[in-house]
Amino acid sequence: MGEQFELSGTIDGHRQHAVVTQVGAALRRLVVDGMELVQDYPQDMAAPSAAGVVLVPWPNRVAGGTWSHDGVEEQLVITEPERNNANHGLLRHSSYRQAGRTGSSVTLAAEISPAPGYPFELATSVHYELVADGLQVTHRLENLGTSKAPVAVGAHPYLRVGDTPVGELTLLIDAARHLEVDGAMIPVGRPLPVDGTDLDYRHGKKLGDVALDNAWTDLTRGGDGGSLHHLEAPDGNRVELHMDGNYGFIQAYTTQTFQGPEGPVHAVALEPMTAAANAFNNGRGLRWLAPGEAWESSWGIRHVAAGDSR
Repeated sequence: MGEQFELSGTIDGHRQHAVVTQVGAALRRLVVDGMELVQDYPQDMAAPSAAGVVLVPWPNRVAGGTWSHDGVEEQLVITEPERNNANHGLLRHSSYRQAGRTGSSVTLAAEISPAPGYPFELATSVHYELVADGLQVTHRLENLGTSKAPVAVGAHPYLRVGDTPVGELTLLIDAARHLEVDGAMIPVGRPLPVDGTDLDYRHGKKLGDVALDNAWTDLTRGGDGGSLHHLEAPDGNRVELHMDGNYGFIQAYTTQTFQGPEGPVHAVALEPMTAAANAFNNGRGLRWLAPGEAWESSWGIRHVAAGDSR
């Protein structure tokens, strides 16, 4: 919905194309060397199932939409009434403005004004840039107010490996702990080890018809502090989600009813998150920006061709 920003480029011999939408600054399409890496949807449709949208100033849920700040109880607008939660931040349905543009990149910006349950003022932006084998995404948040502000960032891309059915893909999530949740999908207790459970995806497991709406933490870190997770097709092609050290959580969500261009399809989202669900209450991964302070974080999607040794 709104304007569609088309990005194209050929870098180091790789051909890329991406589409980002004005509403929600959502990633709607990504193609590398003819391989579709993101589940797309009709151009005239609002992003179904939060597809590709930016989640700020919190990803996932806030229980009951309530939290306490300096002894004052704050009440966010309930946007998931069936579970009585405030879900996916404040800009999911907002129109962003173009703040920078090249043929292979776009920067979109939006402000958060003081609102019910979130009495803070932020400048936010997201920069999408095509790189040799995929897409790099950089988020920037700046506190424009006079008091410290709680912030977290997430995104909701649905990944694919060309036309391979989702059930035939192998999912690898390189994380040692998962978050147990209650009936409202709110984390309870401490993160639990995945050892010996159905949620141990460290060595990869075929998705099949499994229903996932789960989060993991205690991610395996590389030398740069980042983490790497992927979906792999039977022929060895895969799509990787890489996240910098700011991202301590990843959510996987599957649905059989994603509204694709030709009707409902089986789809899987891999969601980078700097904080856990209900972070305004449990503090897991929550960051506090001082007045005038800015913060950047980044993640990306890339294609690894069958036979590539990476």
